[in-house]
Amino acid sequence: MRVELLFWDGCPSHPRALAELRRAMAEMGLDPSAIVVREVQTEAGAARERFVGSPTIRIDGVDVQQPPGEEPFGLTCRVYYRRDGRISPTPDPADVRDALAVARAAAATAPDRHATPD
Repeated sequence: MRVELLFWDGCPSHPRALAELRRAMAEMGLDPSAIVVREVQTEAGAARERFVGSPTIRIDGVDVQQPPGEEPFGLTCRVYYRRDGRISPTPDPADVRDALAVARAAAATAPDRHATPD
C-alpha cells in the first residue's frame, strides 16, 4: 500500500493532516513511517501531479476524498467537507480510515506478485 501526503508550503494545514494520517494508520495497525510526504512547489508540478490543493492524501494513487466536479490543479489550500457537514482544512478522519481499510483489503486479496508458479 502506498500512502502519500502531498502539500504546498503556502498552506498551513499540512502538519495537522500528517498528524491525523499518522494517527489513523497507527490506530489501524499500519506503519505511519511508510507515509511518503512530497511538496508540490510549482504550478507545472501541480498539473503533473493532478494536485487540487494542499493537503492531498492519496492511498495507492486514490484521493481519500475525491474533489467535487472538475477542480483545477494548482498551488492552493484545499477545503474538505466533514461527514457532519463542517468545512475543514483536512479530510475527515473517517474518510482517511475508510480509504486505508479499502486499500488494505485490496492488498490482502491481490495475488502475490512474488509467488512462483508450481
